[in-house]
Amino acid sequence: ITTEIENRSDELKSLNPVDLYRPVEYALNIGGKRLRPVLLLLSYNLFSDDIKAALPTAVAIEVFHNFTLLHDDIMDKAEVRRNQPTVHKHFNENSAILSGDAMAFLSYQFLLEKKSENLVEIIQLFSKTAIEVCEGQQYDMDFENRLDVTEPEYLNMIRLKTAVLLACSLKAGALLAGATTEVANQLYAYGINLGLAFQLQDDLLDSFGDQKTFGKKIGGDILSNKKTYLIIKALENSSDDLKYNLLNWINKKDFVAEEKIEAVKNIYTQLNIKTLTQQKIDVYFQKAAAILQNIEVSENKKQQLIVLSHQILKRDS
Repeated sequence: ITTEIENRSDELKSLNPVDLYRPVEYALNIGGKRLRPVLLLLSYNLFSDDIKAALPTAVAIEVFHNFTLLHDDIMDKAEVRRNQPTVHKHFNENSAILSGDAMAFLSYQFLLEKKSENLVEIIQLFSKTAIEVCEGQQYDMDFENRLDVTEPEYLNMIRLKTAVLLACSLKAGALLAGATTEVANQLYAYGINLGLAFQLQDDLLDSFGDQKTFGKKIGGDILSNKKTYLIIKALENSSDDLKYNLLNWINKKDFVAEEKIEAVKNIYTQLNIKTLTQQKIDVYFQKAAAILQNIEVSENKKQQLIVLSHQILKRDS
């Protein structure tokens, strides 16, 4: 995947206007887990050994994912992504917006490269997923001004914002390889549960991870009052005194960043929020594992998906 993305990025260097494609090249080359395209290739490989044929579709998924990050980072005012300046910081906001738009359309160009009997269905799935990701981002922004976000609302938001693209990757890979609709849908359900576990893990790492391995500043969600699973459970489980303290930090306009992060993390520790979040992650991970086990493909072919699932659960970045 990395080699293919590097090759595609090199092709972008020759395109004009240069200032449109330079931010695209930068975004694609600062790394990342490449989780979504790898999931697509692993899903495709369950039914076909010719995985090179699926590379354009895998790149399409990765380009689309990175497009969403360009715009998300602007909305979140994020300064660091993968231990590098975000695109709007390295270039400027206008460049990040326009180059992000170009990436959205480039992803469709890559998607159309691989001919398939199921191409129309794959494009429909991709388009539906793109809209759902936008819906999830809108919910995420809506929640910033609310203190009454419920756990079900939050889980639906991360399903849309994060899980559906992982699920799309898996289903698209299966459809591309000619799998039945039933099996493709099972892989989609597996991806939804894996994606929920993945995003909950991301929430946890944002507060309790290590910045060098996480690639983003620790405590960003706390500083921006993002309604993550951690803060929702803290508001739900805290006594009057702790809730008053937490709400005070949420409502403060003038504060020292490090002090706020440590204060809120201390409240999380008192309420055992880290363990509660880990337990929720495990619930979705076990659901994903059960779905994968029931898919009628040889265990040997499933092995790399199982390994990757465990790596997601145990990751520290």
